[in-house]
Amino acid sequence: MECERCHQRPATVHLTEIINNEKRTMRLCEQCARELQAQAMGFFPQINLHNFLAGLLHNEFGFTATGPTVAPAGVRCEACGLTEAQFARQGLLGCGECYRYFGPRLEHVFRRIHGNTFHTGKVPERTGGKVRVINRIERLKAQLREAISREEFERAAELRDAIRELEKELQEG
Repeated sequence: MECERCHQRPATVHLTEIINNEKRTMRLCEQCARELQAQAMGFFPQINLHNFLAGLLHNEFGFTATGPTVAPAGVRCEACGLTEAQFARQGLLGCGECYRYFGPRLEHVFRRIHGNTFHTGKVPERTGGKVRVINRIERLKAQLREAISREEFERAAELRDAIRELEKELQEG
């Protein structure tokens, strides 16, 4: 299939754009796709995840554009030597041990990004029956705790009943 823009090279990129619920698909060669991306840069900038995290971490760790607002506490990963300042600037941990040293400071960032501080993972559709039910129960328990803290006892009772039903289904199945 040839490029819909230049009609000279083979189309290797399939671009789908949805604007105001209108879907438009284009088949482009690599060169035309790069040109379109460059034209759109001012309109739709590419987001680098590391830069995004570094921006969040800069605020979280007390850094500004001109430097730290408070002298860094000197926390350093003993395994790889990464400092808080380097971590906040790069947005990347140096090794698996960094979680031990930077973990307490990261919990707030993880909660802001993911809505939680623990990983529940993803389960393939064809194998996830029991795991999916367990994950559903965990989500309902979290909602139950939240409903109780807000004193929404009717909602809490509904959630409790749903949890019991799922736990019963889990034991039977």
